[in-house]
Amino acid sequence: MSNRAESFLVGLVGDGVTPSLTPAMHEREGDVQGLRYLYRPIDLTELGLPGEAVGELLTGAQRLGFNGLNITHPCKQLVLEHLDEISPDARRLGAVNTVTIRDGRFIGHNTDFSGFASALASGLPGAKLDRVVQLGAGGAGSAVAYALLTAGVRRLDLVDTDVARCADRAAELSGFFPQSQVTARTTAELPELMPLADGLVHCTPVGMAAHPGVPLDMSLVEPRHWVADIVYRPIETELVREARAKGCEVLDGGRMAVGQAADAFRIFTGVKADADRMRAHFLELVAAEEVAA
Repeated sequence: MSNRAESFLVGLVGDGVTPSLTPAMHEREGDVQGLRYLYRPIDLTELGLPGEAVGELLTGAQRLGFNGLNITHPCKQLVLEHLDEISPDARRLGAVNTVTIRDGRFIGHNTDFSGFASALASGLPGAKLDRVVQLGAGGAGSAVAYALLTAGVRRLDLVDTDVARCADRAAELSGFFPQSQVTARTTAELPELMPLADGLVHCTPVGMAAHPGVPLDMSLVEPRHWVADIVYRPIETELVREARAKGCEVLDGGRMAVGQAADAFRIFTGVKADADRMRAHFLELVAAEEVAA
């Protein structure tokens, strides 16, 4: 457990991170926990720096006394070569989004996968996990697929428009989880897959404010399905709204965002975050953002 008299200085490195809600979430939780906690965005776009500058930023953060950094696009893979130690899960995923700076050493973690795992457990307790269809096998999709298989999904159908990437991801995950069956599929196969599935997980940009719409024909979604989205701006995506209207149990993208933030908070401070409290604050922040828009 961390000494609560200690102060914490944390940052978020990535492109376009200035509007991120993560700093406010972390700082509010730090306040409630009685910690001196300061979280600053380090925006590559505003600084005019490429993703390859992440190593130099890590060194600078160490010299300035930072306790750690969250890492987002485009640096989650680029940061790997600059780390002294990487957690086994992050190494398997080939991506790090949380780096602690301790005793001059950089230690990498991945809370994207653990954040989705905790979101699934808390937001859809008891969800049937025999067979799941996942749309999107990119960076976020990789972490979510890993979380689903860790949670016990027996058969995972990965669907992506990039057929080669999807096949590579399925083969890699099959190696990590030999007790499960992971298959690469195409969108054309969804009418065959959805009747066999217990749940649907969505990991593409469709549904974001800049990419409105739904990622599949909603007639394929049945009331018995559970549906999880990782898009959280807006929280109520068209997929979440339409699935809920059908009677599906749903998991909005805000739960993963909060889950990964709560895990990162614990890694940085040694103090367990209250995920329910963080979610309530997160929903306040999103609502204020939507009103302002």
